[in-house]
Amino acid sequence: MKAKKNRTKKKAHPFWSFFWLTFLIVSLWYAWYSFYAPSNDISWTDDIKSAQKIANNSDKNIMLFFTGKWCSPCRIMKREVFADHQVIKAIEDKFVPVEINIDDPNAEALVKQYNIGATPTTIFVSPEGKVINYAVGKVGKTKFLEMIVNL
Repeated sequence: MKAKKNRTKKKAHPFWSFFWLTFLIVSLWYAWYSFYAPSNDISWTDDIKSAQKIANNSDKNIMLFFTGKWCSPCRIMKREVFADHQVIKAIEDKFVPVEINIDDPNAEALVKQYNIGATPTTIFVSPEGKVINYAVGKVGKTKFLEMIVNL
């Protein structure tokens, strides 16, 4: 019979325990940060037809925000841009806001019509559907306000 070797498990260096614990905490924080979106006071609609009627009756344009439930930059934009009171007021004054989930089968025609290839995509259109301005990707508060002022 062969003699069994005496195996003893070496204890990890304290640095590695600290490193992995820190890594776990930072990862969890980033996941929360990416997917947390506070509620905001923008009254979004998801129906483009009713938005066009409202826009025609109120002499406003339409803001289309293409998003997805899985879209981390969309959630960050909702938290950093759309929750800001200055942005909310600017949107309410000039636009009928429409939030479109690109994964919704009912939104397929709009996604094709505006050739949406990435989220978030924000498109400003006239009540007739003519594109006035657009932004692809996450836009910061300052740039978003500049876009609104210039419309």
